[in-house]
Amino acid sequence: MNPAPDPSIPHGAARLTQVLPDRWRAAGADAADVEALAALLQRHERRARGWETASGADVAARVSGLGAGARRHLLVKDDAGAVRCWVSVLDRAEGRVLLDVTIDPTLPGELADNLAAPLFDWGVRRAATVGVERGVDLTQVDSGAFADDDRQRGWLEANGFTKTRTWWQMTRPVTGDEAELDSLAPPGAGVVIRLVERAADGMPDETDLRTVHDILETSFADHFNSYAETFEEFLTRLRADPGHRWDHWWVAELTHDTGRLPEPAGALVGAALVGAVSTQAESTPGETPAGETPAGEPSPGGSYVAYLGVLQSARGRGVAKSLLNAFIADTARRGRDRVALEVDADSPTRAERLYVSMGWRTSYVTESWHRDVPATTEVTNGGDTGMSPSSAVVLPLRSTEADTTPSQ
Repeated sequence: MNPAPDPSIPHGAARLTQVLPDRWRAAGADAADVEALAALLQRHERRARGWETASGADVAARVSGLGAGARRHLLVKDDAGAVRCWVSVLDRAEGRVLLDVTIDPTLPGELADNLAAPLFDWGVRRAATVGVERGVDLTQVDSGAFADDDRQRGWLEANGFTKTRTWWQMTRPVTGDEAELDSLAPPGAGVVIRLVERAADGMPDETDLRTVHDILETSFADHFNSYAETFEEFLTRLRADPGHRWDHWWVAELTHDTGRLPEPAGALVGAALVGAVSTQAESTPGETPAGETPAGEPSPGGSYVAYLGVLQSARGRGVAKSLLNAFIADTARRGRDRVALEVDADSPTRAERLYVSMGWRTSYVTESWHRDVPATTEVTNGGDTGMSPSSAVVLPLRSTEADTTPSQ
């Protein structure tokens, strides 16, 4: 008779336990692990990139925040209880799973190599169960590495992943004198930039949010690895980001002399860089001072362009530049000192040329590595699958008290 499974070991981790040193163990993750996980990520970043940006807020969002239901985690803890490895699997959308595998860089090389294969194996198997639950035949597993991290790149290749794309992580400094749009280039002719409309309770107008989603879905259709994401998935995923702020969502419209109503042309979804701290008090004209940052926490030191899309019919009108200038000015008004973004090194629109012309410079480079996994029930038999398509419970627009305040 087979012994009963240990409920403390995440389902499907038996292969990993066979290579663990004596008294090491596999475990799930909860809020009590956040500090240790943030420290693990920081050690990894220092080794792979040269500096750290991981924050407890970001880790908490993954482990116990709004989007935690769409993730499953596997930890390796040593004989002293310290976290030495972390695998995170995110059911992002139909046919798309994100996989992060972090192994403590202070581990001896041979031990790290021995752990890598079963850790990736566990993550890929969890992705396969997502395909079963989603009812798709094939799931794309998306992982990544810093471009200079030969160790991580080697593990990805050894575990069946293929490098598919290079991304430039760019940053632009922002100064206080840029707080007024007049200090930057004016919007293009006929281009109007505005924030997403918000009601008196601070919540955004759903029609505007759907407009943003439609613009981004359409404008990215010709980009690398584009796929359809429902409005509900889109909204839930972005709200799960600890840097999410409703007052960082912008719409560009084209006006007409004929009296016709303005038509949507572009959109920018921004976020606060919660891991980048500013010592300056943050405020936005017309809103509660420091209103977007929870009480007792330092103000973010920077802003981030999560998405910037322009409809093909509106390209060449200065829409993207106008949106970026509005976001730069907003960043300056909040007392932040930079705006970061990510750009595809092989973008079909050659977006990097615009960014460079406006002052962005590449800080570091990352890579996407993909592996296609067929749906299988292999790891779902005899236990909890660990994930379902809507364990990523889709959050209604007005689902939490925290979301109903202007501080978002």
